[in-house]
Amino acid sequence: MAKSTLTKLVERITEWFNQHPNNSYNYLQISQEMGIFGRSNRADVYETLELLGKQGFLREVSVGRYTLSQIKGEDKVGIFDRRHNGMHQVMVDGVEEPYIVLDGDDMQALSGDKVRIQKKMQRGHGRSSRGMSGPLARVIEVVERVPHRYVGVLQKNNKYAFVTPDSRGLDKDIYIPNELLGKAHDGDKVVVDFQRWPAFSKNPIGKVVDVLGRKGENTAEMHSILAEYGLPYKYPRPVEKAADKIADGCTPEEIARRVDMRDVCTFTIDPADAKDFDDALSLRRLDNGHWEAGVHIADVTYYVRPDSIINKEAFSRATSVYLVDRTIPMLPERLCNELCSLRQDEEKLTFSCIFEMDDDANVLKSRICRTCIRSNRRFTYEEAQQIIETGQGDYAAEVLQMDRLAKQLRARRFAEGAIAFDRAEVKFEIDEKGTPVSVYFKVSKDANKLVEEFMLLANRTVAEAIGKVGGNQRAKGKNARKPKAFVYRVHDQPQPEKLENLASLAARFGHKMPSLGNNRQISQGINHLMSEIHDRPEENMLSMLAIRSMAKAVYTTENIGHYGLAFDYYTHFTSPIRRYPDCMVHRLLDRYLAQEGRSVPREQLEQECKHCSDMEQLAASAERASIKYKQAEYLGARLGQTFDGTVSGVSEWGIYVELNDSKCEGLVPVRDLKDDHYVYDEKNFCLIGRRTHRRFTLGDKLRVQVAAVNMERRTIDFTLAEK
Repeated sequence: MAKSTLTKLVERITEWFNQHPNNSYNYLQISQEMGIFGRSNRADVYETLELLGKQGFLREVSVGRYTLSQIKGEDKVGIFDRRHNGMHQVMVDGVEEPYIVLDGDDMQALSGDKVRIQKKMQRGHGRSSRGMSGPLARVIEVVERVPHRYVGVLQKNNKYAFVTPDSRGLDKDIYIPNELLGKAHDGDKVVVDFQRWPAFSKNPIGKVVDVLGRKGENTAEMHSILAEYGLPYKYPRPVEKAADKIADGCTPEEIARRVDMRDVCTFTIDPADAKDFDDALSLRRLDNGHWEAGVHIADVTYYVRPDSIINKEAFSRATSVYLVDRTIPMLPERLCNELCSLRQDEEKLTFSCIFEMDDDANVLKSRICRTCIRSNRRFTYEEAQQIIETGQGDYAAEVLQMDRLAKQLRARRFAEGAIAFDRAEVKFEIDEKGTPVSVYFKVSKDANKLVEEFMLLANRTVAEAIGKVGGNQRAKGKNARKPKAFVYRVHDQPQPEKLENLASLAARFGHKMPSLGNNRQISQGINHLMSEIHDRPEENMLSMLAIRSMAKAVYTTENIGHYGLAFDYYTHFTSPIRRYPDCMVHRLLDRYLAQEGRSVPREQLEQECKHCSDMEQLAASAERASIKYKQAEYLGARLGQTFDGTVSGVSEWGIYVELNDSKCEGLVPVRDLKDDHYVYDEKNFCLIGRRTHRRFTLGDKLRVQVAAVNMERRTIDFTLAEK
């Protein structure tokens, strides 16, 4: 039987049995049902049934008679995760340990597909034949294929082409028929949509849907990262045209409807390369001796209407994406860099939180209102920091007073249990071709913290304005008024087992940290640890583990408070140019405060919150991938050079080492440790030599040499530069 005939027949028969799971058939009945006639054709059906029986897809119930291979009560449905090592995993709701599916038992399922699995009989105690923990299973049905898109390099000859995916989410090359190549050429970086994966075929079939450029070109590689995570890498022209038609709304008529604050001292503080300024600060002394501090936020929703094409695109993106060398904006340039940007000496429409504060930074009164401002000065963080350190410069009195107030707000926040994670941020100096030429670290200083504290205060105030009912923090009881549906930024408590692991690891370096206690005790323990390890070799590793022990912050309508900030109420109000949830909050404020409108449907709002949380995670993953790419590119130009590093992770396949001067992380594969046979001690996070008893553990200092760089996988291999 020809391979193409076998493939088509297998697909037809597997589909038939999936549609008739409770029936059994012999080859004559199947042939009759499927309209297959002729002795040779029916012989092919007979062979195919035998083959599917051997593969485990079918079960022979009597001689020559088959049914779908599923045992009632033993099949489960879960989400498939494809692995490069051929030991794929399926996560089933309510089952903590993943099922292991080996190559040949996967029915060509791809990561994210919903599959039906059946547990396999195995020797041992719940451990696969290759040593991985977890029960063995086989896929008996792909219940639902999700859309799959891959990015990779095209390899083409006269008859066919293949794409090798960059992502480790697919362990096979993708076959591209000539009619699905489009305009792609050999060596192009392309975007491929999965079409199908014929049964018993080695490779899936795909279609080229876009050509990003030549392999290795900076823009092509950055766009490939965005495409890999399903993020947009170009802006739709119709949306840009719609934005270009929007007129400046700062008219005398609109100003008359707002609180006019154009004469109040106002300034922005942003990074030196920023173009979109979505927040400004103002300060003035009141007649009663108190301070009036204003947090003014670009009024994006004045320009972006809910049913507009601009809003639909903004919601789809949900966030701006910040890669190493570029920003992929949520809004068209006309809005984010012009109309909504709070540029110096330009009148702008804003949504503001205005606070009356005493000299101890106690908020005596606050109001939320629409305003019109005029920024007097655009400061970079460096300029504002210089004023704080020297006391000299433009508007020094206002900057210094806001710094004093911010420091009091910050001290109070930490006294109430907030957690401090002040990790240095890795940045690259990029040349005109996008090549990284040096690495530096961005450290948060007083100017950054000044802005941060007033943004936190505004976000907290807005959340309390809607979330608090009857003056109580959380109204309870039969007759309590229920808060209206709102968008909260929540952060759950850390999981106890993760805190125990952190405390255990910190103890190895001589640091004590409680893993049990109330929220304030735990947060104070983490802050004490962060203070102790500052500027010590183990700082980066332990601070990263501390961050990983925390739950992820998400958007939701169910308010559980923000553990990391120690706030009962918190939202995102201050960055509507780059975050869609802030636009949602602005619209809800307009509805609830100005019009006393009825609550919006909670279910729909929750769905929008989940979409925004998901997109935020994708954007963060793309940002990390761009950093890894530039780190690999940076060290790719330094092959053979040696660097000092610290062991940042240990696994059965090798030692992860983070370089001290650039924070680039690479792997020393265990196969390259030639002096001994090393065994992974999972409990103690170390590799131990059987003969020499040499140990490699977290925090060890090593000197390593750059051995290899894989730009497609964004990975770095080191070798030890010492005996």
